[in-house]
Amino acid sequence: MREPRVFALNYWLKNRKGEVVDTSEGGEPLRFVEGAGQVVEGLERAVRDRAVGDRLEVTIPPELAYGEHRDELVRAVPRSLFQGVDELAVGMTFQTNTGDDRQVVKVVEVRGDMVRVDANHPLAGFTLYFDLEVLEVRDATPDEVASGMPQ
Repeated sequence: MREPRVFALNYWLKNRKGEVVDTSEGGEPLRFVEGAGQVVEGLERAVRDRAVGDRLEVTIPPELAYGEHRDELVRAVPRSLFQGVDELAVGMTFQTNTGDDRQVVKVVEVRGDMVRVDANHPLAGFTLYFDLEVLEVRDATPDEVASGMPQ
């Protein structure tokens, strides 16, 4: 098996209609160490055998992106869990701190003393459409492999 590599990509994330919803254009490219879990599996697979200068269109299904939307991650909790938050509103996000199991939840409904929160990733259940341009491909240094972060 070969050593992990570092990739740098320009990307354009599009919605189903082909409209760009996020891009690295005009900013820093997306940089990651192969196999470090920094990007979704589908993106890593798409560039695995690519070279500098390659341009590609990639469709990544939910199972290779942020997973399917899981109903069991949407639940009602008591309003009292949000102590110190006077104006609780739909769309607000919070990080839970329950032992070692931290997660981000989004408020999806406030009804009386109960609050419905969703712990799914915001892109869970969505197919991702990318246009990609490979800017850099090189072997990762031992430090990059150890830290999982490109330098």
